[in-house]
Amino acid sequence: MTSTKTPIVRARDVMHKGIISINGMATAKEAAAKMRAKQVPSLIVEKRHPDDAWGIIAVQDLIRDVIIPGRSSADVNVYEIMAKPVITVPADMDIRYVARLIYRAGIRRAPVEDCGELVGMVALSSLILDNELF
Repeated sequence: MTSTKTPIVRARDVMHKGIISINGMATAKEAAAKMRAKQVPSLIVEKRHPDDAWGIIAVQDLIRDVIIPGRSSADVNVYEIMAKPVITVPADMDIRYVARLIYRAGIRRAPVEDCGELVGMVALSSLILDNELF
């Protein structure tokens, strides 16, 4: 009987490389424009100082906190509607645990961290749609 073990797939193997960020003082209008220009559903909110935590703003935040209540996107700052702190995953984490963490946390995506730097983004949908894990 031969055992053919599948190699462990890590977060770094399935992440979308690169992080697109925005300053927390930017407006929701600027965030939406940047998401459109870069064709991404979320932006990382930059740290204000080295000991600060990263934040994240997603399309859902814009819909929930700007569009539905009828607020002006030019009058709302990113820091008012972002999620912070962000749940990150280590680049070398087994993708099974990444999927479990993201799913149980009730989020759609998580930045991938390597040596204290954000190096990419992994999303639940991309695990199925963009990769051949099955």
